[in-house]
Amino acid sequence: MLRVRPKAMTVAVIIAGLLPVLWGTGAGSEVMSRITAPLLSLFIIPAAYKLMWL
Repeated sequence: MLRVRPKAMTVAVIIAGLLPVLWGTGAGSEVMSRITAPLLSLFIIPAAYKLMWL
């Protein structure tokens, strides 16, 4: 239970950093959005699962 807060903070920072890359409209954005979408799902799904089943 003590490790939930640091993990949640880490996931929040990673998601906040990847969202601009996911929604970017500049050169190369179509490639970067394809890269960041799986990365975001690999962080969001386990974190949500952990928070739901504590």
